[in-house]
Parts: sequence; structure tokens; C-alpha cells
Amino acid sequence: MTDQSAYHYAVIARALKIIDAAGPALTLDDLAARMGMSAAHFQRVFSAWVGVSPKRYQQYLTLDHARRLLAERFTVLETAHAAGLSGGGRLHDLFLTWEAMSPGAYAAAGAGLVIRWAYVQTPFGEALVMATDRGICGLGFTEEFGRDWSMQDLTARWPKATYVEDASIGPMALAAMGGRAHLHLIGAPFQIKVWEALLHIPSGHVTTYSELASAVGHPSAQRAVGTAVGRNPISFLVPCHRALRKSGGLGGYHWGLPIKRAMLAWESARDDALTAM
Repeated sequence: MTDQSAYHYAVIARALKIIDAAGPALTLDDLAARMGMSAAHFQRVFSAWVGVSPKRYQQYLTLDHARRLLAERFTVLETAHAAGLSGGGRLHDLFLTWEAMSPGAYAAAGAGLVIRWAYVQTPFGEALVMATDRGICGLGFTEEFGRDWSMQDLTARWPKATYVEDASIGPMALAAMGGRAHLHLIGAPFQIKVWEALLHIPSGHVTTYSELASAVGHPSAQRAVGTAVGRNPISFLVPCHRALRKSGGLGGYHWGLPIKRAMLAWESARDDALTAM
């Protein structure tokens, strides 16, 4: 990741947050001024990263956007996709491979694991990324609740692991958001089945909690599935933000609903831009 790319990541993170808070009345000139850029330059940068103009992106943040997604881009998950705990291939626009920790190792609460961590700027604000020698095991966002809360949340999942700050894993996280990544899923077997099902939802599409429950073979376990979705430690890359209520409501999001809304809007914008090409 070049210095310019990292700078643009930070610009887009700030812009998405401002757009979400300000609503449709915000003009391009006002937004560009708040970013310290000319309108023309800002629009070029924004369109390059998001895929559409700032004005078009604002339309994806309307309250009924999730309902339209559910009506038009609902993905039926085949139970077969959730069978087994290993796999790979092209998933939600990323080339991902993943492997799961054994149940016995998970029960050890991370004992013997060395987990490296760093903070990195993303299009959805600052994120805390964690990785073992097998791949990314944690990705959480700090914008809504702060660094201390995010760090405590992730480290509490594997309390016996050894944590080492390592800025070199930051570029790995940014590359994962737009290219290739290896994920190390650390969770209970049921959680991992739910997370694996999430990996089969294409970018720009959504599913429901009840559909996820059916996909993992437990159609009556919607509450347990919802809990597993909320405990997903690798946000965005394991796309728990694509799970909605049957009504089209956003439901919850562990890292804050503004981030979930921004992710859905960002993916829809990019999907539409690719379709129009």
C-alpha cells in the first residue's frame, strides 16, 4: 500500500462518516471543502474508491436501502455450502482461503497462540486488525466505541494468547479488503459453520438470519445464529454485515450500525458500478 493509497483510505473514511451524519442536504462543494480538497479532485478520488459519485452514494444510505437489497438481492444459501469447515476460492469479491482452529485448541482460549495486532485506516474508519501465523483472526472497528473497547473485545475472545503489537500487519489488512487474504477462524464449531455460510454471500447481496439458520442445518436456531453472527471476530472479510432481518431492517451490528450501513452502501455502489461497465 503506497503512502498515497493510505492517504486516500483515510480521506474516504472521513468522507463516508460525514456523508452518513449530514444526510442528503450535503452538497459536493461543502463536502469537498470539509475534506480540504477541490470539488473536482475530491469527486475523482471518491469515485475511484467507492465506484460512484458522492451524490449517488448518498442515495444508498437512505433508510429503505436495506429493504430494497432484501427485495432485489436476496441470496438463498444452499445447505451444502455450509458443510465442512475448510474451503477457499473467490468469495465476496475477495480471493480468500480459510482454516478453522480445532475445537480442542479453541477450548484452550488461545493458549500458545501469538497474535500480532495493529491499527489501520480503512474506508469505514480506523480498524484494529489481529493475525496469527496462519492469517487474519480479528478485524474490528474503533469509530463507534473507541480503541480501548475494541481491544478489550477482541483480546477477551482469546484471553490466554500472547499479544504483540506489529505495524507490519497493517498493509496485510488493507490488501485483504481489496485483494487476497488468508483467514484463521477461531471459534466454536457452530460459530464457524455460521461464519463459513456468511462467506458465501456475494458482495452487494444480503441474506436473513433465518436463511443462515437453515443453511447451517438448524432452521429453528435463529437466535443462536444471530449470536454467532454478532460474535464474528473478522468483520467485513467475514461479511456479517450482509445479514438482515426478514423485515428488511438492519438488525444489529457489533461494531455500530453506522458502519454496517456504510458497508452495505459501499458494496452496493461498487456492485452497481461494475454492472454498468
